[in-house]
Amino acid sequence: MVSRRLRFVRNASGLRFLPYAAMAALAWGQSSAKPEVANIQDNSFTVEEAYNQEPGVVQHISTFSRMWNSKDWSYAFTQEWPSPHNWRHQLSYTLIGAHAGGFPGSGVGIGDTVFNYRYQLLGDGESRVAFAPRLSLLVPTGDVTRGRGFGAPGFQTNLPVSIVLSRRLVSHWNAGGTFVPNAQGVDHSRAATVGYTLAQSFVFLATSRVNFLLESSDNRFQSVVQTGKTAWSRTTYVSPGIRWAYNFKSGLQIVPGLAMPIGVGASAGERGIFLYLSFEHPFGKLFSR
Repeated sequence: MVSRRLRFVRNASGLRFLPYAAMAALAWGQSSAKPEVANIQDNSFTVEEAYNQEPGVVQHISTFSRMWNSKDWSYAFTQEWPSPHNWRHQLSYTLIGAHAGGFPGSGVGIGDTVFNYRYQLLGDGESRVAFAPRLSLLVPTGDVTRGRGFGAPGFQTNLPVSIVLSRRLVSHWNAGGTFVPNAQGVDHSRAATVGYTLAQSFVFLATSRVNFLLESSDNRFQSVVQTGKTAWSRTTYVSPGIRWAYNFKSGLQIVPGLAMPIGVGASAGERGIFLYLSFEHPFGKLFSR
């Protein structure tokens, strides 16, 4: 198959590297590429692309992030399934494990679970411009007192646009928001919280199987401080990265990746590492060469 999809972890308050002050994740994609070049035509690690999965292809995505100053880390597993009748409809879910460095005694545990629906409204992987809006349901499976969730159901939306700038350069642009109508604080107080994110990435196709990435995100989000009251926080990151692909005759593609998030502005001084691993294959086929 000529191209594949890469995925990422998103915080439900925006595209954050910090795994939990409010964590949620999701992922999507549909891949396709110009027939003369077998490119990885994809999203960045923390910026959503606007391509749904191609028909009959499932993807399993694992990501791990670790921030040095905050001591936060998280692991997320995402699985994406296109509709068997119409690939423009896509479902996915994300399971998260995390440790919140800002919460003494947080330990390691599960975070909130995310269920996603995405519709390919415009274009596909062969189009110069593509648009695929997404709506997500946040299910409160994490322990809010340990910094691993919202403590209540919530909703997230994102409006990803992908633009092919040249044969070797692709850009992705995101504008998204999160709303939790009855979020819970660590002291069990409750209030409605919102968050939003703006994110952008450039992907340089060095070869058909090796890409260099430069992505950025600016995220603002609310946390509950007492009943009916919230406080705003902000994170801003720039992150260079690289990904590469291993292709198998069965249709399996394995894509590892690595990025180094660097905090700027409100996040100045923060550093981290982001690891990515994707397995994508036709239904029922795995490791045969």
